[in-house]
Amino acid sequence: MRSTYGRDSREITVTAEGLPEWLEPVARFLTTVEPHQLSRFLPPETGGRLSAVLVLFGEGQDGPELLLLERSGTLRSHAGQASFPGGALDPEDGDPADGGLVRAALREAEEETGLDPSGVQVFGVLPDLYIPVSGFVVTPVLGWWREPSPVGPVDPAETARVFTVPVAELTDPANRATAVHPSGHRGPVFHVGSATVWGFTAGVIDRILHFAGWERPWDAGREVLLDRTA
Repeated sequence: MRSTYGRDSREITVTAEGLPEWLEPVARFLTTVEPHQLSRFLPPETGGRLSAVLVLFGEGQDGPELLLLERSGTLRSHAGQASFPGGALDPEDGDPADGGLVRAALREAEEETGLDPSGVQVFGVLPDLYIPVSGFVVTPVLGWWREPSPVGPVDPAETARVFTVPVAELTDPANRATAVHPSGHRGPVFHVGSATVWGFTAGVIDRILHFAGWERPWDAGREVLLDRTA
């Protein structure tokens, strides 16, 4: 399936053609997955700030991997959290119905990590999800890092570090648990290296692993209490 948005120098093509074989299960479930299968938090009929994140798959020394970043510990919100690159839709991104959210995901990823967007093949978009605490309507944009480029924090005041996580570590049952927030919210959490991935990012990763058929049995009864400042 191929979709092309825009008709100028910022034209965006979304296609699953030529993906590596291991990534094909992700592309396949994109065509059938329903919003309620991804999250119980769905966008309201009106309102919400449009935003997008880049869920970028690459292939490293340890096999398939995902690109993540860690927010700076000095930020007023989401300090120290691991997340996908991404942010709010800007006017320069164009019409959200004509590739604007895909452009937003790529632009934000470049601004935060320094990656070269020309090396990213966007192969699909997940249904819009909602983050009630911030009011963001988030579009996860899925990409294949066909031509990797150097990455790192562009602005240390915003991003503490940029790193990749092998999918094998995310599927390892020893690295998985259920996070319990002081608010009462419960959701998946991943302990990978020195990073703790929870919240919206962990929820998206959890659903991708599940629907791609990569998930391994893990103990959801093992709980991790999150700090009140998290």
